[in-house]
Amino acid sequence: MKKILIANRGEIALRIMRSASEMGIKTVAVFSEADRNALHVRYADEAICIGPPASSQSYLLGDKIIDACKATGAEGIHPGYGFLSENAAFARKVKDAGLILIGPSPEAMEIMGNKLSAKAAALKYNIPMVPGTEEAITDIPLAQARALEIGFPILIKAAAGGGGKGMRIVEKAEDFIEQMDLAVSEATSAFGDGSVFIERYVSSPRHIEIQVLGDNHGNIVHLFERDCSIQRRHQKVVEEAPSSVLSPELRNKMGQSAVDAARSCNYTGAGTVEFILDENLDFFFLEMNTRLQVEHPVTEMITGIDLVKEQIRVARGEKLSFTQDDLIINGHSIEVRVYAEDPANNFLPDIGNLQTYITPKGPGVRVDDGFEQGMDIPIYYDPMIAKLITHGKDRQEAIERMIRAIDEYTITGIQTTLGFGKYVMQHPAFISGDFDTHFVSKYFSPDDLKSSDEEEAMIAAVIAAKFMKNDSPSALLENSTESTSAWKKHRKEY
Repeated sequence: MKKILIANRGEIALRIMRSASEMGIKTVAVFSEADRNALHVRYADEAICIGPPASSQSYLLGDKIIDACKATGAEGIHPGYGFLSENAAFARKVKDAGLILIGPSPEAMEIMGNKLSAKAAALKYNIPMVPGTEEAITDIPLAQARALEIGFPILIKAAAGGGGKGMRIVEKAEDFIEQMDLAVSEATSAFGDGSVFIERYVSSPRHIEIQVLGDNHGNIVHLFERDCSIQRRHQKVVEEAPSSVLSPELRNKMGQSAVDAARSCNYTGAGTVEFILDENLDFFFLEMNTRLQVEHPVTEMITGIDLVKEQIRVARGEKLSFTQDDLIINGHSIEVRVYAEDPANNFLPDIGNLQTYITPKGPGVRVDDGFEQGMDIPIYYDPMIAKLITHGKDRQEAIERMIRAIDEYTITGIQTTLGFGKYVMQHPAFISGDFDTHFVSKYFSPDDLKSSDEEEAMIAAVIAAKFMKNDSPSALLENSTESTSAWKKHRKEY
């Protein structure tokens, strides 16, 4: 492949293009009208507009993307994550068009794209499963009887999707039918498929995922784990590698189970096998994501492997250039997702203009982003601005670097999750490693950020008064945005 099209936008499109450029591969960007001036459009060697801002009229139109690929002479398509990245029908169309999808086969996507068929495939390799039903629920009374056997609380889950949609925790038997109806309705609305199943609810789980890579020659390896337990609305906001709770023995067991899961569907390329880990450190298969993950940089930081380059090499028919024995863990890495959201207002999106946008630098700091100062955050897409990643010789240094990097990261004009990221880094539960997926509900209160914001505004006003030659810091408190901006600009010389 000498030219590839990236069927995505923003930071992931840029991230893929940079690796392709290092490999001497030309890149083609596709963009909606909302992204006409986006960084990924400017970075690519060629760019084609594929429709109006709404993703349903642009980034989700597989036929338009295939047409753009043919028109530019690109030989392969990298779907990134989100949009069409796990769409088996699109993968099959790409193949039928004589093009190469930089990802797994349509068959692997179909098997792992449905939680029930994924469980069936994994069971062939005796991978541990949470007790529950192995088929879609159609008989409600029978399902209720099975729930009583499993024991409450139980979890109702949509078979066809993720992200917390179609998921319901049922604490008591008398609530089962009502919650079942709600789960089916939500799953139908979100995925066009109301199939659900039930399993025992693990009350204090860690979310541990294993990165895998497979080639077309039967070689599959794992690149260790990522702990993705800090979540809001069942979606990750902080990830780290390796996990602070896995022993080498448990790491090996989970890694082998992940390789087996990949082998069960003849997986090729980069994928992620997700597990939950209970309070007794027993692990259970959750699902497999048949694509690159948002949090893949932390794996790259501790292994030194460029996962995008490996995806491209596998798609070209090459063998993996390393074995399992070649892989070692080097230090520790943490990622904080920087969203245009207001953590003090239930993490609601806060779309607007990046009036100030200054990224951190220095040892062990990486920023994957797709924006620059003065740009607007579009209302049409996921509100993630960037991924802030740090790497250190150990977990403590990675945390310390993350705190420093967050302090250096300057964004004004919108609310972001940076303050929440710093709150996590400084919380005793995170520092000790004693936390689970309920971290936000257990520990976080909007007041935790408000108090620190007020304190910072007071400091900012005093410092800004010095540099703005204003003898009245109290007056500056009335314009905390101005004083905070001045403080961040001058604090080093102060």
